[in-house]
Amino acid sequence: MTAFTHVPRRPLHRRLALVGAVAAGGLLLAGCGGNDDMKGMGHASAKESAPSEATAGSAAGTFNDADVRFAQLMIPHHEQALAMAALADGRASDARITRLAGQIEKAQDPEIATLKSWLKGWGKPEQPSSGGMDDMEGMEHGSGGKGDMGGMMSKEDMRKLEAAKGPAFDRAFASMMIDHHQGAIAMAKDEKKNGRNAKAKKLADDVVKNQSTEVATLRTLLDRL
Repeated sequence: MTAFTHVPRRPLHRRLALVGAVAAGGLLLAGCGGNDDMKGMGHASAKESAPSEATAGSAAGTFNDADVRFAQLMIPHHEQALAMAALADGRASDARITRLAGQIEKAQDPEIATLKSWLKGWGKPEQPSSGGMDDMEGMEHGSGGKGDMGGMMSKEDMRKLEAAKGPAFDRAFASMMIDHHQGAIAMAKDEKKNGRNAKAKKLADDVVKNQSTEVATLRTLLDRL
């Protein structure tokens, strides 16, 4: 017979306890390693995404004082142009004046909404803390590009335009709108030079191009009225 060496066996409950301890230890080690790996992955992901998000956010909201000033002053400037254009209905006798007034309304009304939305997004008020409307009230006809809001009509100018009818209105409207547009063009050129916000500078460029074209048209009309 083959002789077997007797190896004492641990009781069943002690063997089960030992297996459980080993298994628990393995899970604990795996858990620690997993947390470290996850932490490392989280940090790496944050480091990789943070710069791009910050850069995108800052680029979208980039603006300076010139952009704010441009928006704040162009709003009332456009609003007066709309008031002048509205007077053409029932007063103008030349269809070209009526058509141009409608063109001004169509272009400048949406621009006012855009300018207001920018100021809201920048956390800035629609009216400047100083100047602005006070300066506007003091502007006289023919101021051209002078002052913060060149070309603004005085209250007296607006009363005269409102009282005019027929050919007299056509001539007054053309003359006043030329000055008014020239003031807006000067403001827009200042924004193009000193502004920082890309969208504001693009709108300023559109103002220069569109209103320069309208000034040329108004001068031609004025010569023939």
